[in-house]
Amino acid sequence: MSYKVFFVEDEIVTREGIRDRVNWRANGFELCGEAPDGEIALPMLQTLRPDVLITDIKMPFMDGLELSRIVRERLPETKIIILSGHDEFDYAQAAIKLGVTEYLLKPVTVQDIQKSLRQVAAELDHERQQREDMNRLRSQVQQTRASQQERLLLDLVVGAVSSAQAIERAEQLDLDLVARTYLVAVIKIETVDPAAQFNYHAFSHTFNEVAHLVERDPDVFLIKKDLEELVLIVKGETGDAATAKYRELHSQIEHQTSQAGCTLVMSSGTPKRRITDICASFVEALARQRDVAHQNGHMNGVSKAELLMINQSAVDGILRCGVKADVEGFFDTFIRPLGETVLGSSIVRNYILMDVVLTTANFLNDLGGNVEHILPDLEEIARIGRIEEIRQQVRTILLAAMAYRDAQANSQHAAAIQQACTYIDTHYNDTNLSLPEVAGQVHLSPSHFCTVFSKETGQSFKEYLTEIRIQRARELLRTTSLRSFEISDQIGYGDPHYFSYVFRKHTGTTPTAFRSQAQEDAADEEQRVC
Repeated sequence: MSYKVFFVEDEIVTREGIRDRVNWRANGFELCGEAPDGEIALPMLQTLRPDVLITDIKMPFMDGLELSRIVRERLPETKIIILSGHDEFDYAQAAIKLGVTEYLLKPVTVQDIQKSLRQVAAELDHERQQREDMNRLRSQVQQTRASQQERLLLDLVVGAVSSAQAIERAEQLDLDLVARTYLVAVIKIETVDPAAQFNYHAFSHTFNEVAHLVERDPDVFLIKKDLEELVLIVKGETGDAATAKYRELHSQIEHQTSQAGCTLVMSSGTPKRRITDICASFVEALARQRDVAHQNGHMNGVSKAELLMINQSAVDGILRCGVKADVEGFFDTFIRPLGETVLGSSIVRNYILMDVVLTTANFLNDLGGNVEHILPDLEEIARIGRIEEIRQQVRTILLAAMAYRDAQANSQHAAAIQQACTYIDTHYNDTNLSLPEVAGQVHLSPSHFCTVFSKETGQSFKEYLTEIRIQRARELLRTTSLRSFEISDQIGYGDPHYFSYVFRKHTGTTPTAFRSQAQEDAADEEQRVC
């Protein structure tokens, strides 16, 4: 990216010489204009808005200092380089007060100007990067805040948050949540003629227009997850006020959709006085929309205020300790009982799956896994429709995470057991060496270490340690003249009689007989060589 520079100099020869000899482009600039004095330059500067102004200090009509002062007021982002034939303190001091970037004394060379331009370009690059970083950060903060606000609203409609938690989170997110009454409405916008060719852009535009209409009302919170469904949380001083607000919105939205050739399916639950009953109003709205019988806030014998509580601990428990059979039963135990009415809502489906995804993602992050490579595409998740599709997605997510968990566990166990074997190989001569000590070295409980060690090595801890000690005893019997009690001590057996017993059990002979046989074999080998 090149920056714009404007040059003001009353001496024609100097101006043309600098203009023609400086390699502007090579130093990151383009010369966007020039003028013989500040008066002529000023309107051009206001139009061109250059990144850098190079100006002589002493000129007729308007000098460089006055021009710099005006530019600093009107174009505060513009960098200023002053060329001066006066090596006087007053000029330099005035330039410093104006925030001049560079102050060059004449005569100046092309190299002097190009050096200053490179320095200013670096400063401009840095400032631009800072602005981009700040804009990116501001955008991320706004997106994060919007995402957190939407998550809180989702938690409210599915009953996954207490009133105290909801109020605290709302205050942190600048949501004016507290009200005397709450009412939840569900909106679906459908094409008038389902058989007609679907116009995605027209439908999307209508959907977004409805969303904008709702978002303008400070007493209405909007949850918008896709083009299938909108959920509104309406606040009111009384139940009648909340209902009146809902009817007003219903009329406005109906007018909006009818003009676009769409039909509106909109229903509401009854007004509720408690934050925790927002969930009940939501399920009532779903039931009314689907013509499902409902009485006294209960459906299928389950309290609506509890119906949508997603058991994150159940997901986490399966991920940490579960097996494949647990996954098969999870859906039927925790999700299918919600029923067609509730699961028919895209908001609910998205919430359930996002809850499973987020819990799984946190679990995988703890294991150091690459979430994007392990979990399915989120856009694919958002498109699911039927209950069996939800079941399949939940199954896919949990099984993928458990497979990674098991692979990680096997890898970690292999490394731990390798470390344990190395420790045994170097400490076998310690008569006090024990399983708890070795397990502690690899940060496993003795019982878990026992299981993993046997799985990885095919031997128990005692069998492995004994094998190492007997191998070392054989080596010492063949290559040294150490007596049995001395060898016993060197390989970790304090009792020579016990050493002899173990040695005979594993080799079928005594230490003395083994040494004699080894010496005979060595002598026979020597004779054959000779």
